[in-house]
Amino acid sequence: MTIIDEARAATPRPPVARSFAAILTRDLVVTWRELPAFLTQVVLQPLFILFVFGTVLGDLGYVGGDFGAVLLPGVIALNAFVGGLQNTALPLTLDFSYSREIEDRLLAPLPIWLVAVEKILFGTVRGLLAGAVMIPLGLLVLPGTEIALASVPPALLVMALGAFVGSAIGMTLGTAVSPRGINTVFAMVLTPLMFTGATQFPWPQLERLPWFQVVCALNPLTYVSEAMRAVMVPQIPHLAFWLCLLVMAVAGAGFAVAGALGFGRRALD
Repeated sequence: MTIIDEARAATPRPPVARSFAAILTRDLVVTWRELPAFLTQVVLQPLFILFVFGTVLGDLGYVGGDFGAVLLPGVIALNAFVGGLQNTALPLTLDFSYSREIEDRLLAPLPIWLVAVEKILFGTVRGLLAGAVMIPLGLLVLPGTEIALASVPPALLVMALGAFVGSAIGMTLGTAVSPRGINTVFAMVLTPLMFTGATQFPWPQLERLPWFQVVCALNPLTYVSEAMRAVMVPQIPHLAFWLCLLVMAVAGAGFAVAGALGFGRRALD
């Protein structure tokens, strides 16, 4: 044992829970300080999707008048899911780049896997915020769309779980891809995820396209979108709510474990 190791061993270490809370609090404070920039980043694209597909095409008669009720829950689910994914994968890629900023976190008195959990939890919080802010903005852009006030609490639960799944996938991608290749991987992954995640259409109504229905069933975002419709617009056909929660929980846990293992390998490189 070196002198440094002996000094570390002799230094009182704060409880793991306190260290974990301190790191998470620091990240949340940074988010609060950057809130305007963060909100601008996460609301522009979904707002334009709602406006063009829900308002413009509706006024022109290209989509039905009730299409906004189908689209809004899907866009909220998309924003929570992608918000969690992006806010985990991109910062993680930068942390593991040549600057090695992740080393500051690895010096904390925490197991390496807990540092990965903090990253996933932080991405989940940002994804939840990205999804929640779309509820009032979506109702503003789509004035003919209504949701029951009682549906908001379960919708927040679905958003949190969806953001967790997205963040876990982001952890997996961020630790599996080199900084140079992350832009290419995002282009290859995000676009298929967005357009096969049942955000613009209910999954049960894809019976006329069975092959595409199978493709969409392989996308975790599909179950976030369907769960959101189940709680916000239950009159629209949707998958069983319990099934959506089960798939999201299993997918989130699986990707979180894979991401934590990948994080450990990258941290020890």
